[in-house]
Amino acid sequence: MSRSTAVFLPIALLVIAMTSIQSGASVAKGLFPLVGPEGTTALRLSLAALILGVIMRPWRTRPNFTAWRSLVGYGLSLGGMNLLFYMSLKTIPLGIAVALEFTGPLALALLSSRRLLDFAWVALAVCGLWLLLPDTRSTDHLDPLGMALALGAGLCWALYILFGQKAGAAHGSQTVVFGTLVAALLVLPIGLSQAGSALFSLDLLPIALAVAVMSSALPYSLEMFALTRLPARTFSILMSMEPAIAALSGLLFLSERLAANQWLAIGAIILASAGAAATIRPQGKPPIGEP
Repeated sequence: MSRSTAVFLPIALLVIAMTSIQSGASVAKGLFPLVGPEGTTALRLSLAALILGVIMRPWRTRPNFTAWRSLVGYGLSLGGMNLLFYMSLKTIPLGIAVALEFTGPLALALLSSRRLLDFAWVALAVCGLWLLLPDTRSTDHLDPLGMALALGAGLCWALYILFGQKAGAAHGSQTVVFGTLVAALLVLPIGLSQAGSALFSLDLLPIALAVAVMSSALPYSLEMFALTRLPARTFSILMSMEPAIAALSGLLFLSERLAANQWLAIGAIILASAGAAATIRPQGKPPIGEP
């Protein structure tokens, strides 16, 4: 492999992974009228756990049960993150939801630093959030509950990183499989209570499989390839493009048009995330993963 290929290939694969995740979210939103966001989340996580299990074959390794608390915490936070994120998509655009969700890992990164420059990124992120606050005088203002759900997904994302660091150290590459299984066990009863027998409709299976592959199996594999070949800071900066990719996916696939101030808000949150990733001294390599 040439030097240029070694540099640009992981970057290209990471962009493909982010595009796949957000395209999968756009497809998933099409299932909401049939099984709701709860049922869609249950289908995605259950099928993703099955696909990852077949690919990674976790039964060939012996779990480290001494670290079960971190693994359960990792799985519960993963399930909560996906469920709250999909529930937020019911009432707010995809790009806005991803931008709000990004505040979770951003806040986690900034809490580990005390430099003045780092607080400048906090101020920029707060400005972005302020631009997204609902305006009661407008007829197309954002739903406060949807925004709160997206912020809740961001909190779960931060917990996912904290628990994932410990679980990953104990379980290695099998962490994603076990964590996804725990997440599926958490969300499946909720999805069943909301969607009932519709969850088992064979007509939904092709779309649900597409969502599971596009939003979990494929991007997680591509991200792992990129993460092992890119510096952690470069990886984090590139990941900051995700709200913009989400907004474009929402525009292309869901016809979700954003106002000028909403694009400005997304840009401010992206800049705050990229700036934090570029200037904060890393405390370790966090695990990957998103809704």
